[in-house]
Amino acid sequence: MTHVSLYHSCRGVDRMELLNSSLGPSLQEWDEADLVPLSALQHYSYCPRQYGLIYLEQVWEENIYTMKGQWSHEWVDEETSHLQENVQILTALPVGSDLYGLVGKCDVVEVQKGIPYPVEYKHGRIKPSIHDELQLCGQALCLEEMFRVPVVRGGIYHISSKHRREVEFTPVLRQQVREIAGKIRALNAADVLPKAVYDTRCVHCSLREACMPEVADGHLSSDWSDWQEARRVMNPHH
Repeated sequence: MTHVSLYHSCRGVDRMELLNSSLGPSLQEWDEADLVPLSALQHYSYCPRQYGLIYLEQVWEENIYTMKGQWSHEWVDEETSHLQENVQILTALPVGSDLYGLVGKCDVVEVQKGIPYPVEYKHGRIKPSIHDELQLCGQALCLEEMFRVPVVRGGIYHISSKHRREVEFTPVLRQQVREIAGKIRALNAADVLPKAVYDTRCVHCSLREACMPEVADGHLSSDWSDWQEARRVMNPHH
């Protein structure tokens, strides 16, 4: 098992200085398999089975919603740094947390007077989403280590609405991030795909055909060997 430490220089911030930081628990080295991607916080909180299909089974399917998500990130997928009205704008910033074993990228980080403000870009109109907020809060935990300052809030920019919604990183939200990261590690260790739950979350999920929630939810057999019959149940009008 490979052990890794996430501390490194990032955008001029010497992360080794964080060894004496008072933020969070004691630093540790993580098994590579135990590092939790920031995007996984969003996937798992939305649906543990969706997380399992993507990260355990390596299943990914595109639909109009996933493609819109990719389009919305096009301009923030390249690592850049520039000044705008005394605010340093960083895009596609790699981040990580030795304290919590988190890794990933921030779409945009606005740094003003040494305080980072993460901004996550989402397609669609403005609407509250705890799943997006958990992902953003995970970014904040990483940025706190990197910059050695508290990060108390960030923003989610909803592209269709052209509106930024501010999120406060409360103690409850931070605890939820830590708990979900622990659940993800437990699921990875068990290497068992969670049972499907067929509900409204399935309507726009790009993995619906691979998941087959209609025939594999917790109330029905999860061992369907008749693929044609499964497809018939999923698509009764075809």
